[in-house]
Amino acid sequence: MSIHQLAYQILMESDIELKLQQTVALYTQQKKQLSNLDDAPVKSIPIPGRPPQPDLISPKKLKHRKLNSESGRAHLIHAVTHIEFNAINLALDAVYRFRNMPADFYIDWLQVASEEAHHFTLLRKRLEKMGYHYGDLPAHNGLWEMTLKTDHDVMARMALVPRVLEARGLDVTPGMMQRLEKAGDQETVAILDIILEEEIGHVAIGSKWFHYCCAQRELDPIATFRELLLKYMGTPLRSPLHTEARLQAGFSQQELDELLAMEKQWITSQT
Repeated sequence: MSIHQLAYQILMESDIELKLQQTVALYTQQKKQLSNLDDAPVKSIPIPGRPPQPDLISPKKLKHRKLNSESGRAHLIHAVTHIEFNAINLALDAVYRFRNMPADFYIDWLQVASEEAHHFTLLRKRLEKMGYHYGDLPAHNGLWEMTLKTDHDVMARMALVPRVLEARGLDVTPGMMQRLEKAGDQETVAILDIILEEEIGHVAIGSKWFHYCCAQRELDPIATFRELLLKYMGTPLRSPLHTEARLQAGFSQQELDELLAMEKQWITSQT
């Protein structure tokens, strides 16, 4: 089977253990030799393979809990665990969906999928140590909803999933780690430190292929990113931005300055 077919099979796998094992195995296999590509029709995937739990609800219905209790910390860790599970499917979908890209594109996104599987495993074990299981608590489906909105265009996908939704993790994780450290949860802080470092690389991969698509279409990447941001999100990026991490992840200082200016203009227009 082609790399696209293999990625599709894992993407649609609902058994968590099989999905994790097969994701890592496919990355290991493809580092050695890329499977033949194919031009078979690409299917829309309203719902990828997932276990029956957690229940998916609107983000507005999810309660924000304080981190000074174990229950509050468990809710936060469960939310991040769910994001990492979705991120496995997001990376596999990029491999399955977008054809005729350079071979490195598929290797990059299989690497992302494999690392997201590792993140999920670390967080799930942490949850279980606290007496919870993945699926015990409700979650939202925002990441996959954006996947569906961008399933027609690799450039839009690279701009909006890694460089917006996943990059938001670069902005908020340091503050999350500080709050957990204050609550005495050093074990979770250590896991998030691993995740933050590798997520910088994931966003950088998104930046790399977004810039590749812009170059292929002779588009200015900064202007194109702003246009896609407003078209699909309706709002600019929210500050504060983790400048150092975003610079490492493929944003330029000029781009960050323009994004902050864009946010100020948008706030002014709303008042």
